[in-house]
Amino acid sequence: MTEEIIIAGFGGQGVLSMGKILAYSGIMQNQEVSWFPSYGPEMRGGTANVTVILSDERISSPILHLYDTAILLNQQSLDKFEQSVKPGGVLLYDNNGITRHPERKDIQVFLVQAADASAKMESTKTFNMVVLGAYLKIKPIVELASVYKGLEKSIPKRYSHLLEPNKKAIEEGQKIVKKV
Repeated sequence: MTEEIIIAGFGGQGVLSMGKILAYSGIMQNQEVSWFPSYGPEMRGGTANVTVILSDERISSPILHLYDTAILLNQQSLDKFEQSVKPGGVLLYDNNGITRHPERKDIQVFLVQAADASAKMESTKTFNMVVLGAYLKIKPIVELASVYKGLEKSIPKRYSHLLEPNKKAIEEGQKIVKKV
């Protein structure tokens, strides 16, 4: 099993953190892992993306041009990466700020209204965990117990009070994801 993922959006949406938590989760399940971030110098507000590869076999290169899954969280990312999903692959997106929805017919498209859900939870910083939960509902490539351990590893101890809201956000994402 090999899963090649691109996660892309604006800096500040938790794109890199989501990728890191997936990577930690894979490591905890003894998978081979690659985490390859890319972002501009402006960080917050600029575009950011991360490629994550989880595999049972050695990973030859972290650089990819086609992906099994694309998680796209803004219009720029949708425009740039929609065509990079392998035929039969998965595209997951949040429609907040999207003006042109995915158009491909040879892939599975899923919608998660993560911005709305995190606002209703009164915790907009959990946006990325709602998205991660939605992804794991579609493709349960790592166990939730490993994801929670990865989350604990990623959140600094001074922010440990955010663990429970983030876990709830993952659960919410699993409930609200819809196939388009």
